[in-house]
Amino acid sequence: MHKFIAIGDVHADWSGCWDALRAASCVDADCLPTPPVRSGRYQVVFIGDLVHPKSEAAYTRLTGCDPFDMGNEEHRLIAAREQVRQLEKLRRYQEAAPHAVHVLLGNHDDAVLNPRFLLGTSGGLKHTEFDPERGGLMLPPHLYQWMSQFPREIRLGRVQFAHVSPLPNHLHYDDLFYSDRSSKTWFVDSPDYVDMAGLEFGVYGHTQVEGGVLLHSDENGQPKFAIIDALASREYLELLYDEQGGRLQGVCAVPF
Repeated sequence: MHKFIAIGDVHADWSGCWDALRAASCVDADCLPTPPVRSGRYQVVFIGDLVHPKSEAAYTRLTGCDPFDMGNEEHRLIAAREQVRQLEKLRRYQEAAPHAVHVLLGNHDDAVLNPRFLLGTSGGLKHTEFDPERGGLMLPPHLYQWMSQFPREIRLGRVQFAHVSPLPNHLHYDDLFYSDRSSKTWFVDSPDYVDMAGLEFGVYGHTQVEGGVLLHSDENGQPKFAIIDALASREYLELLYDEQGGRLQGVCAVPF
């Protein structure tokens, strides 16, 4: 039996991220994995989107620049450097237990690695801090290499972890992905996609749902998937998985 601790989209909310890991007994005082993580009994999964704060207020908290102005070169570079500093910290954490700490590639992470698309906040702020062509800082090569190796999904038997959904076309962040609104609405419009993909349970992020972690069950009360972009609501997801039987034994949202 293994416990999986799934952390939703970080979006540079590093204090929330480390608080969740501490609450789950997954990180020690030196910000390194605890014995249950090092042994593999606890498996930590980050669902993707490590970078890009979600709002101007979040950029202000990250940088201390009040008000934050992406058009200000100093503010922009501080935002990039603060995220680089925390990415280094997470890389150190993950490399201390690579068999037990997993980071999925989110679309915002992909946009930093391949700046073809200009992403932004709901308030209209554009994420340019890692776009050299728009005055941003180039991601350091060792971090670029690390993030380039993030998988797009993890499967344990019929349990899937992915950033967006069970749909194969949501694993690739191309023109079609950004023109298709289903990446934000599939779990409302077509929740049966999980069954159609032959899955017992799925864990996804990408879309923040009011009220924290969304746990969806079928008509028989069987849990089918979770939407876990919920750091802002101070929640993460825990799963118990029986590898010998290949079955999910329990799932719950955990406040911290």
